[in-house]
Amino acid sequence: MDAKVDDPFAAEAAAAEPPVVSSIVGRLWLPRNLSGSVAKEWLDRRRKSIRPWASFVDQRRFSKPRNFGELCQRVVRNLDTYHSNYTFIFLGLILYCIISSPMLLIALAVFAGAFYIIHLKSLENKLVIFGRELTQGHQLGLAGGVSFPVFWLAGAGAAVFWVLGATLAVIGSHAAFRELESSDMEELLMEPV
Repeated sequence: MDAKVDDPFAAEAAAAEPPVVSSIVGRLWLPRNLSGSVAKEWLDRRRKSIRPWASFVDQRRFSKPRNFGELCQRVVRNLDTYHSNYTFIFLGLILYCIISSPMLLIALAVFAGAFYIIHLKSLENKLVIFGRELTQGHQLGLAGGVSFPVFWLAGAGAAVFWVLGATLAVIGSHAAFRELESSDMEELLMEPV
């Protein structure tokens, strides 16, 4: 729906932030104030809610589920109980994959360097190609497009699927074979069937 010309709220919203930023944030459903402090706060919340690693890997608490229903209950409860531990396992696997692949590390450096150069150039003056001024969003898209072949040569697609597969295998097997805590077992007995 088009905004009316005399609508003061539409004018305020349009003046509040640049259209490129609002459209990108709107499409990605990210908070508008996404910054390093938000990421640090998220990481701190995860770190505070982490369960002790000793109980997480206690071998005496692993057993084969009796049936499919118990397996499903274990997976759901363990995912809820150990979600922060699983998040750190996922981040650790990503870090391992990046460190163990020098080409992927170089590709990420090229990608970050391209974004940094664009940031520095956009502070100085606008980039003009074929007589058209490119917005910062277009410039970042161009940097991503230029970096794509480097990622392809580095095997980033295989790395992504390796991380996803390893994460699903590790987390799935832990969630399926880790026995529930005693408090969870009492709750399960109280649930209506």
